[in-house]
Amino acid sequence: MENNEKKISTAVINRLPRYYRYLGDLLESDITRISSKELSEKMNITASQIRQDLNNFGGFGQQGYGYNVEYLYNEIKKILGLDKEYNLIVVGGGNIGQALVNYTSFEKRGFVIKAVFDVNPRLIGMTIRGVEVYDVDYMEEFVKNNDVDVAILTVPRSQASKVANDLASWGVKGMWNFSHVDIQVPDDVVVENVHLTDSLMTLFYKLNELYENEDFKSETSDDEE
Repeated sequence: MENNEKKISTAVINRLPRYYRYLGDLLESDITRISSKELSEKMNITASQIRQDLNNFGGFGQQGYGYNVEYLYNEIKKILGLDKEYNLIVVGGGNIGQALVNYTSFEKRGFVIKAVFDVNPRLIGMTIRGVEVYDVDYMEEFVKNNDVDVAILTVPRSQASKVANDLASWGVKGMWNFSHVDIQVPDDVVVENVHLTDSLMTLFYKLNELYENEDFKSETSDDEE
């Protein structure tokens, strides 16, 4: 299932975790096979879109049979890189950082948080679900002496760029950034910026659009009476 030459669109990549989640639910329900039509009804994606998405990686389906759920689940697991374990650190031990450390599903996916770093003396030395909070001054030594795949950044936006570039210079190749600013790092470092307020504003846009449509329908109905 090598596919190094073909460029996969961001939209397809963004749908892969959703496929993985739904297939996992099907496995837990002891469903062994499913057609693209049945999967489309569960996911609210067209069957054609599902086939197109999966054809980017080889297809996996059989004519007249559909998809073997366990096989497809495991193949998508490999595509997402979830067939191995990753070491993570959290930089910033405040509310968001602590909430992420307390999220037990990370370990189920192979994401193991090894340490938390902060500048606050009240946090340094404490443990969060067994993970110790260290002084940020120790972070360089820790990173250089441990295999750290990803750093989760929950620091103030004013500090995010320096922290990210320090981590990149120490060899960290992946960053999950919650710092409310898009950080710029070398090309060989992968960053996923998470803007929680952007998601909330998108929700409110859709909510207001819904209200406006309901008002329009109401006004139209009144005019007809």
